[in-house]
Formats: sequence, C-alpha cells, structure tokens
Amino acid sequence: MLPAPGAPLLEVSEVDVRFGGIHALRGVDMTVPAGVVTGLIGPNGAGKTTFFNVVCGLQEAHAGRIRFAGGDISGRKAYQRARLGIARTFQRLEVFGSMTARDNVLVAAEVHRRWARDGSDPSSEADRILDVVGLTAMADEQVDAMPTGLARLVELGRALATKPRLLLLDEPSSGLDESESEEFGGLLTRLSGDGLGVLLVEHDIELVMAVCSRLYVLDFGQILASGTPAEIQSDPLVRAAYLGVGDQAAEEIAGVG
Repeated sequence: MLPAPGAPLLEVSEVDVRFGGIHALRGVDMTVPAGVVTGLIGPNGAGKTTFFNVVCGLQEAHAGRIRFAGGDISGRKAYQRARLGIARTFQRLEVFGSMTARDNVLVAAEVHRRWARDGSDPSSEADRILDVVGLTAMADEQVDAMPTGLARLVELGRALATKPRLLLLDEPSSGLDESESEEFGGLLTRLSGDGLGVLLVEHDIELVMAVCSRLYVLDFGQILASGTPAEIQSDPLVRAAYLGVGDQAAEEIAGVG
C-alpha cells in the first residue's frame, strides 16, 4: 500500500560515504515524500549516483541512517530493500538486450509475484505496464534494436513491475528528444499522482523544473541547497556551483537561458 501523498517515504539523515581519501557524501540529509517527484541535481561527480547506491543498498554508508516508510533500513541488503518497495533505473542503461520489451517487464513481474505471493498475473501486469509507459506497439521488439530513449522506457517498465513505493531514476531522459522528454515528464506526473514517490536525478533542467515539487542540489558530496524549483532557480550558491559545468548550465538553472 502506498502512503498518503505528501507523507515522508524516504528519510535520509547524516549519510557519509568515503572511498579511501575521497569523501563522496558528507552528512547528506534528504526527505522524499510519497505522491510527488523530488529532484536531485548537481554537477558531474557530485555524488548523485553514489547516493542512489546507498539508498538501494548497493553501497554501504559509513555513517548516517536511512528510514523508509517509517522503518530503519540502514542495515538491510539490496534485495530486502527491493522487496520493501524501492526500485531504480541506472545511469548506464541496464536491460536484457537480447529479450523483447515485454519479456524484460515480464521477468520483473514474475520475480515480484514469487516474493510478494500476491496472486498477481505477471502476463497481465506486463501488458498493463507496457501500456503505461507507451510501449505496447513495441512489446515484441528486441531491446538491443531499440533507440536508447525507448530502451530506457523498457528499463522503467521493468522497475514498475516490482510494484515499488519509491522509484529512483538516474538520468532517465537521456536519449529522448524534446517532445519525448515532455511526454516522459507527463508520465512521471501521472505515476506520482497515483501515490508513487519518485526521486529524479536528471541533467535536463527544463524537465526537472517542470515535474519536481522540491529539489536538492548536491555539490562535492554535500547538500548545497534545497527548496522549490523557484527557490533553487534564484539561489546564488546553486548558480555558482553550476558555473563549474559551463555558463549555459548556470543560466538554465537561474531560469534565464
């Protein structure tokens, strides 16, 4: 069952991660509510994917706590967190390339039924999800033959087949053109409207500003700022951080580009 929209779903407190002498995350605090899209942005190398790995259980935190749906999951394994309702996509596309779009989603639906024992019909669920992500017409296409943007929708569908409560998306619009990105933003809005919590890492600032209710800015492993899109657009510290990846990015985050 999904929590009420706006209720805290993911609560991260004082998370630290070190790789030898590199301090990848420093005292990161974040709250991701149910029923909205929350954005996590920042320059390349800021620690965004490391943060995702910590939340999913793929990377151990050296300090800090992680709570999900009211319970402490700090010591849980990745598969246990997945069963609790955390799903993700990856910055580097991860799909079963030799399989069809439908079979990619069907695999995840089958796995979910086995652990959830909820009596669901994986075949019907796969068809429903393909319709949700707009891939019904390409259900029987081999994923390796698809453009990257469509393959990312397959990866999203596979994540949705686990019936998550929290969905972490790492650069999901990569490979999408402008119209496809707008359609994808509408999809995220619909998914969150059904109560799903979404945490979005994305370099497409226009998409981020359009769909996110709240943004966190990560820079050198620390939360530099947080607030509404309007607040982030006007934050001078954020604009300065984005100067590190070019003047155009700074103008975009300021809303003047």
